[in-house]
Amino acid sequence: MKITISKENYLKTIAEAESEGETVIAATLVRWLNVSAPAVAMAIKRLKRDGLIRVGKGGQLSLTPAGREIANRLLNRHHLIERMLTEIFGMEWYKVHEEAEQLEHAVSEDFERRLAEKLGTDAPCPHGNRVGMDTPEDRRRRGLLPLDEAASQTDVEVVSVFERDRKLLEYLDGLGLRPGVRLRVLGRNWDETLNLRVDGRPVQLGRPAAGRVWVRRVLQPS
Repeated sequence: MKITISKENYLKTIAEAESEGETVIAATLVRWLNVSAPAVAMAIKRLKRDGLIRVGKGGQLSLTPAGREIANRLLNRHHLIERMLTEIFGMEWYKVHEEAEQLEHAVSEDFERRLAEKLGTDAPCPHGNRVGMDTPEDRRRRGLLPLDEAASQTDVEVVSVFERDRKLLEYLDGLGLRPGVRLRVLGRNWDETLNLRVDGRPVQLGRPAAGRVWVRRVLQPS
């Protein structure tokens, strides 16, 4: 069985969508990969034929052990490349996801092993995300919550952000919101924007964007 770049992308996307807490169906892949519904239907047929995915009731897609192995290998490689780009080459954190999407298919197992030896395997990526499955329920069990759920007049630290939206990442970076930054939630407005204080500056952030930012409450004032 030949594992093409296209198959790798579909398998990785299923794993990523699951990690975001989504029920994965064909429409999920259309939205995440920005491809046509007929293209997704053909891909699902091939992946099922090759024993890499299962199609359940209602069209729900899940990875078989073989599909999960391929997805995890690609996710790990993607994670290491993102860290390489920031930690070794100093690339801006909001740029590295797209670069890693291109490079992850060209990296050999030997190069991946050398990256792991140099960087280690325990640190999060530049967006604060762990490698592999890390669902919203997993994050909540670790004491994290989306920024839009943080109570008013509390101090929080940004832990991770959704990394597949370049425009969102650039917008957050412009506001000074990135992993490791501490801020104070001041309150909410009638239009569901949040009033924040970031590095001593007042900042407003809409609820959809805030829902993509995971934070941890801290005791010290920001």
